[in-house]
Amino acid sequence: MFKSNVGSLDRIARIILGLVLIGAFFMFPDSPWRWALLIGIVPLATAMMGSCPIYSVLGIKTNKE
Repeated sequence: MFKSNVGSLDRIARIILGLVLIGAFFMFPDSPWRWALLIGIVPLATAMMGSCPIYSVLGIKTNKE
């Protein structure tokens, strides 16, 4: 579907960032900005797909193919 443009180190960073943001969503149940933390789904999704749409637009490629 999409060409892979996310390298392994980039994937690991995205997974960690996504998990931290989603974990914070559950750690702060009464916070008014709690729902903004669901943005963590985006780095998790791009890490799992191996492709980042913003990288495609900017012509960035962190994998070694």
